[in-house]
Amino acid sequence: MSTLSAAPGPHRHRRGVLALAALVPALVALALWAFAWPAARTAPRDLPVGVAGPAAAAARVERQLAQRDGAFEVHRYADEAAARAAVESRTVYGAIVVTDHGPALLTASAAGPVVAQLLHEAVARQASAAGTPLRTADVVAAPASDPRGAALGATVLPLALAGVATGTAMSLLGLRGVRAAVALASVSVLVGAVAAALAHSWLGVVTGSWWAVAGVFALSALAVSAAVAGLGALLGRPGVGLGALVVVLLGNPFSGAASAPELLPEPAGAIGQWLPPGAGASLLRSVSFFDGAAAAGPALTLTWWAVLGLGAVLAGGALEARAGRGAGAAGRGPAPAG
Repeated sequence: MSTLSAAPGPHRHRRGVLALAALVPALVALALWAFAWPAARTAPRDLPVGVAGPAAAAARVERQLAQRDGAFEVHRYADEAAARAAVESRTVYGAIVVTDHGPALLTASAAGPVVAQLLHEAVARQASAAGTPLRTADVVAAPASDPRGAALGATVLPLALAGVATGTAMSLLGLRGVRAAVALASVSVLVGAVAAALAHSWLGVVTGSWWAVAGVFALSALAVSAAVAGLGALLGRPGVGLGALVVVLLGNPFSGAASAPELLPEPAGAIGQWLPPGAGASLLRSVSFFDGAAAAGPALTLTWWAVLGLGAVLAGGALEARAGRGAGAAGRGPAPAG
């Protein structure tokens, strides 16, 4: 009997090894695709750029930009002041202003140093071919402590990991309902304060209001942690794994934080802006450098993730409590007669 009962053990072990041998390469392939594909295919795709100046000259510049099929989304402006206002409001990443003394390029390295450099190279090449000087102006400059935006981009993964760790811990600890929601919100506030103290107060890689920056970090962390905990409350451990997979393997490389969403291959850039890491990076740039311009979209995205995640946490707690009451009633059974 003991031999028969122990027999399935080796079979289960073999199946586990085979499953692991299939799963690990699949995860490696997924990770390499998610991280390497966008990096290898970086190029402008419908990148919003402004053109200003006399109609005939501006039309000529617009035709030159159109030669790079699908690379730029051109916005026309009457003069340099209007183009500058569009850059400051994050409507466009930069603008080419045609003047009698040659072209002028307006950029915003705070919106993406990689984009600013790309625009400068493209316009400088055209100006050099035409034999005209190029005047440049960085309308909204990146901070001197992070001129390439590397440090700001590096904040995405730690916040995502903090949110995943918090949501996972809540699920493993068995916290449910209101207690879990309060704990998630409290931890996120602390994460926001610590992140702001490091990135704003110490490193100086983000500027603007300290409280606004801390709020962005906190909301970003809450969006991730609530989503992971909510999926865990509804689906159990597979839900936690699914949430972590989406946030880390898709949200982080698709965020566009190191470059810009419009430089990523489609549909990676669009997907990234619907996930918390990408929305958080966009909101952080708006709040830190552009006085909140274009902040409504990413703020709403993060809020929806947080609200839906907390709602799932509360719903999971209610379902678990109802199941516990039902099991308790079934265990008591009918009262004995007499």
